[in-house]
Amino acid sequence: MNVEHNRRILLVDDMPAIHEDFRKILLMPAACGLDQMEAALFGSSAEQPAPSTLPGFMLDSAYQGQEAVAMVCASLEAKLPYAMAFVDMRMPPGWDGVETIERIWQKDPELQVVICTAYADHSWAEVLQRLAARDRLLVLKKPFDPIEVSQLASTLTAKWDTTRQAVSQLHRLEEAVLERTAEIIEANRLLQQEMAERKHLQSQLVQSEKLASIGQLAAGVAHEINNPIGFVLSNFGALERYVNSLFEMLAAYEAAEKGMGASDATAALEGLRDRLELQYLKEDMPVLMRESKEGIARVCRIVRDLKDFSHVDWPQEWVWADLHHGIDSTLNVAASEIRGRAQIDKAYGSLPEIECLPAQLNQVVLNLLTNALHAMESRCGKIIIRTGAADGWVWFEVEDEGTGIAPDIVNRIFDPFFTTKPIGQGTGLGLSLSYGIVQKHRGRIEVRSALGQGSIFRVVLPVRPSSVQTQAVSAGP
Repeated sequence: MNVEHNRRILLVDDMPAIHEDFRKILLMPAACGLDQMEAALFGSSAEQPAPSTLPGFMLDSAYQGQEAVAMVCASLEAKLPYAMAFVDMRMPPGWDGVETIERIWQKDPELQVVICTAYADHSWAEVLQRLAARDRLLVLKKPFDPIEVSQLASTLTAKWDTTRQAVSQLHRLEEAVLERTAEIIEANRLLQQEMAERKHLQSQLVQSEKLASIGQLAAGVAHEINNPIGFVLSNFGALERYVNSLFEMLAAYEAAEKGMGASDATAALEGLRDRLELQYLKEDMPVLMRESKEGIARVCRIVRDLKDFSHVDWPQEWVWADLHHGIDSTLNVAASEIRGRAQIDKAYGSLPEIECLPAQLNQVVLNLLTNALHAMESRCGKIIIRTGAADGWVWFEVEDEGTGIAPDIVNRIFDPFFTTKPIGQGTGLGLSLSYGIVQKHRGRIEVRSALGQGSIFRVVLPVRPSSVQTQAVSAGP
């Protein structure tokens, strides 16, 4: 790797003769003045390596401290900084060497400095205390030795190069660390996202398995109950006909009894009629028959609603379905949970059939109803279910008179496993699963809530999800 060496030196001294001496020492026309001096002093050997090929020094002169500071600023603006500076201690009438160095370091703190002095105006301790930079400061006593000057110049410019390379390498390492840290953070974010998605999918799978279990239960109930109910209904129809026939025959006997006149047999029949409360039986039996028939019909409807809720006999594919029918089926399935805890008011609008997965939408309705019941806690309140349609979209709302949702958590209620219920009383999956089901239908779910005033959950669905682009989900009524 090619390394550019900074050999720029600034000499700050008020005596022109000093500048001439430094130029003779530092601006020698050869590969390296230090190597030549070593050869002159210690001799040369054929086994010694060839002289160094470092570039020569570049020496600029300043005769006062103010001029030196201006030259340092100019070099920095030109992006050609000095590597080191020789600074004289005494430079009347301007700043002395210590003040000059202080001001230079304010502009260029990386500059290596050699103080040149023949006087003891300041003790070395005082100088260090004022400048506080021992790693960038050396002292050269006048009169100075040329070899010492050359050694200082070579050593300190090389130190400047090394320091600059170390700083550059440190910056590259810091950038690499920051880049790697960002990659790790992003990887961790993606991992967390994937884990959340897997938990969500797992929750949906668990819920689907629950629905499948409900469906299997409904199928078993239908199989075990529908056959005997069929016999009961058939027999009940025959029983109704028999009772009507008996009543008809009884009326004929009563008519004939009036023509028999007074006799012991007539008196016995009247006594039997009074003891058996025949008139009451004639009035009560039709009522009992009607109530029994209604009870049997209700059992059939419950079984049918349970099947409709779980859609056990429906293929798990998109079909056209009546949203009102699904809501009513869900209300019937949850009737025992709702009874005595809430009053259900329906405000249905006119809805077209929609393309959907009916069992999953029924699950959304059940989750919203369950949350509404829990929000009203122990008091009996009102739950309003509204529906409507506009511009190819349908919607339904579930409004409760519960405690409401705090503003600081309303944005978290759809997060998986987030719940405000005590431990053991809620999984935090109901609204999360509902959100996922609505998203699958290319719709959206919204909430409006105020503490102490209840909440309104609105689900907006397209009539035909397959025709809605993902980015257009925010549209709708």
